[in-house]
Amino acid sequence: MKHQIAIFRFTLGQGQSIGPTQLQALWARACQTPHVSVGRQPGPHGSDRPTYSLYASQQLPDLPNVEQRLRDLLDQSKLRASLIPLHQR
Repeated sequence: MKHQIAIFRFTLGQGQSIGPTQLQALWARACQTPHVSVGRQPGPHGSDRPTYSLYASQQLPDLPNVEQRLRDLLDQSKLRASLIPLHQR
């Protein structure tokens, strides 16, 4: 597997969460590859809103479409995400 970097970070709406298995599956669908990983950091200053990170290869093709699929999948899952792209377009 190629070196992975953070492609997106996001927080979810108040009272929402997603487990690592569900997030991994959602992210793999958005990227259309199983070679992805996810992470979760506690919210700042004791906040109950953790920050999720999505990792993939730097050479992931067609990032604008990956981002749109990710947004669509989060929406279909009824998750209100504040998505921050970390990749260069």
